[in-house]
Amino acid sequence: MPADTTPTDSPPGRPQANRTPSGGSDPRSGGAWGHESQPQGRPKANPTTSGGSDPRSGAAWGHESQPPGRPQANRTTSGGSDPRSGGACGSTPFQWNVRVYWEDTDAGGIVFYANYLKFFERARTEWLRHLGVSQHDLRARTGGMFVVTSTELRYHRPARLDDSLCVTACLAESGRASLVIDQQAWLGPPGTELLCEGRIRIGWIDALRFRPQRIPAEVLQALQASAPSAS
Repeated sequence: MPADTTPTDSPPGRPQANRTPSGGSDPRSGGAWGHESQPQGRPKANPTTSGGSDPRSGAAWGHESQPPGRPQANRTTSGGSDPRSGGACGSTPFQWNVRVYWEDTDAGGIVFYANYLKFFERARTEWLRHLGVSQHDLRARTGGMFVVTSTELRYHRPARLDDSLCVTACLAESGRASLVIDQQAWLGPPGTELLCEGRIRIGWIDALRFRPQRIPAEVLQALQASAPSAS
């Protein structure tokens, strides 16, 4: 008896899938979208389109990856970002050396960013001491003290355990009740490798009422005499 060659009927309402329709359902093809499968409405990303998606280009912002809206830091802006300069302090700022200990580093093995504020504060204290100003005695005599009112820091390179840093301080601006201090942290002598730089504004206040007062004349004169323009 001859074999029955009648195609197998599909269940009602469920048409039989066609294994080789036009459009490439052949397993050797890329499915219904051609050799390289791509859903409709989602254009394929071009790895070499303009904008630098090529892995050799440094992501979509060019060779040096930079997110939109965040301009790249300029290493040579006015104010001493050039590591070869001494910033607003010139070539003869006050210098104070500090060693990096375990307590100064974070989980990444580098100096924790907030610790530069500690280094800067200690350098300012030693700077005043160098000028003959004892803050403890000054408070006892005048009833006033210095407080920080604003800080602005920029970080250039990391410092690591056992590094010897040179922290500088100099007077950038002076008023009757406030001062602006420019400070830098270097790996080695100033002018070698700049790690961090900051501009610190400090004010003089009444220690009891916490209200602004004029800086004592003796202190202001000592600070102004140490400024680069006075030397």
